Amino acid sequence: MRRDIPPLAEVRRITEKKRDAWWTVLLVDPVATPLVRLTAMRTRITPNQITWGAFLLGLVSAACFAFGDWRWLIAGALVYHLSFILDCMDGKVARLTGQGSVFGAWLDFVFDRIRVAVCGVALMAGQYDRTGDTVYIWLALAVVGLDTLRYINSLEIFKIRYNMRKQIKARVREARRAENSAEVAFMEDLLRNNPSADIEHDIRKTSTLSGPGSDLSEPGSDLSEPGSDLSEPASEETTDAPQRPQEESQEKPQGQVIDLQQEFRHRFPVYLRMRSFLLRHRIRTHLVSGIEFQMGVFIVGPLLDAVIEATLVSGALLLVFELAIIYKLLLSTRDFTRTIDSFERDEVATAA
Repeated sequence: MRRDIPPLAEVRRITEKKRDAWWTVLLVDPVATPLVRLTAMRTRITPNQITWGAFLLGLVSAACFAFGDWRWLIAGALVYHLSFILDCMDGKVARLTGQGSVFGAWLDFVFDRIRVAVCGVALMAGQYDRTGDTVYIWLALAVVGLDTLRYINSLEIFKIRYNMRKQIKARVREARRAENSAEVAFMEDLLRNNPSADIEHDIRKTSTLSGPGSDLSEPGSDLSEPGSDLSEPASEETTDAPQRPQEESQEKPQGQVIDLQQEFRHRFPVYLRMRSFLLRHRIRTHLVSGIEFQMGVFIVGPLLDAVIEATLVSGALLLVFELAIIYKLLLSTRDFTRTIDSFERDEVATAA
């Protein structure tokens, strides 16, 4: 038995994400995190072995769905949820024990996609065999297609945001090379890694935007408040990253902060209040993501014996939230254009 595993409260801090899907926060983490601690303390099970276990349970769930009867639907739904709990445990064990690997992340992603496709086809095939209704054939295609669309969209948005940041960093680095200034930071990163500062920023932003004569400020701003929580971007959550001494962070020069979500915040100030409330409970604002879509199709629908209704509602909500993300990206690209234009104006003014 390993004796270097910390108490449960510390395990939660290390393994649980600062923001996660509400299904995971409310229905998975309370079970998965204690199991992660026991697994790390009393066994030598690796994260990849847990990934394989989650995948095999997913196949058992698909077999249950394929029988079509309501009793098998309930069994399939329960097994699918167990599979998802294991799917959440592999990453937590990796963070807690330091056994994470690039191959493990790839394996987890591929098995997730296969599990959704197999379970989707098995569930709809079982219902088609049970009822003879051809709508289940279309629903099988819809489940696989929506899951694929969700991840393709996520990947493409990530690439676009990465390219925007890369261009901004290059311009700032070029402009400040002679000034020995700090690197540029992005508001989204600072707020993501510091939820308490995120809430405070949103509340200040809401009061500012709701006040008379409020307007968008320049996309890039300097961090000038002494002692501000946003004076240094927090690092990604890791198990072995040492905490930086406070005096060291105070000596670093403050850098320029770029906010590529400024127009979205300006257009939807009410959203900030809701977002702050959710953040207090570690719940991300993307309320219907791929996770909630899967749970609606493979758990809620089978448990209620309402597969068609649950699939249609889950799919529609997923599309709504994906369109909201795309719209948010559109506004972000406008902030990006304004930021680049501001750099060019500064260059012209300097040259003059």
